[in-house]
Amino acid sequence: MLKTTIEHVTQISFLPRLFPVNVYLVEENDGLTLIDAGMSFSQKGILQAASAIGKPITRIVLTHAHGDHVGALDGLKKELPDASVYISQRDALLLKGNTELLPGEQQTPIRGGIPKNITTVPDVLLSGGDSIGSLKAIASPGHTPGHMAFLDERSGILIAGDAWLTRGGLAVSGMLNPLFPFPALATWSKEHSLQSATSLTALKPAVLAVGHGKMLTNPTASMQQAVTQAESAFRRNTK
Repeated sequence: MLKTTIEHVTQISFLPRLFPVNVYLVEENDGLTLIDAGMSFSQKGILQAASAIGKPITRIVLTHAHGDHVGALDGLKKELPDASVYISQRDALLLKGNTELLPGEQQTPIRGGIPKNITTVPDVLLSGGDSIGSLKAIASPGHTPGHMAFLDERSGILIAGDAWLTRGGLAVSGMLNPLFPFPALATWSKEHSLQSATSLTALKPAVLAVGHGKMLTNPTASMQQAVTQAESAFRRNTK
C-alpha cells in the first residue's frame, strides 16, 4: 500500500507495482469522503489510512460499479454503518448486478467485472452537478454507462475514476495501452469515453487523480494530447 497526499486529497494505492488500484480520502471539516472502495482486501488499509488522518469516514462515493472499485463496500459499510453511500442513478443498477442496457443507450454489452453479491444499498443516487461536501459530481459515461468523476472545487483536483488512466502512460478510457490494457478491455463505449474525456479536459484540473496509476499535476496539455490520440485511434477502428 502506498499513500500520496496533495492538498486535501490522499491517494491510497493497493498493489502499486503490480496492478495499482486506487481509492481516495478527501478531507472535509466534518470528516472524510472515501472515493471508491477498492477490492475486498482494501478494507483494512482504508480504515488504517483514515485513522492516521484522524477523522471518521462519513461518506463513501463510488465512481462506478466495477468490482475493483466496490470490492470492500460491504465490509466498510459494516464497519461504518453511519457512512452514507453515493453512486450514480445509472450505475446503481450495476451495483445490484443488473447489466441490462436501458432504452436509448448504445447497445454495446457492458464490460468488466460487475459484482453479483453486493448487499449495500446506496443512500444517495447522484446526477451530474450534485455536490458532496467540496466535491462536484460530473457525469462521465463511457467506461460504464453511469460513470462519474468528482472535482474538488477547493483545489482543482479531479478524481476521474476510470475515465482516465495514468498507469503505463496517460490514456483515455477505451484506448488500449499495451502496458496496462485492463481498463480499455473493461470499457463499455469508446465514443462516450472520448466525449467524457474531452469534457473533463476542458475543466483544466490542477491535478488528475485516477483509478489506476499515479496522480498527475498540471495535466491539461497532456490530456489534450491524449484526447487527440484517442480521436485518431477510434476513428481508424471505425473505418
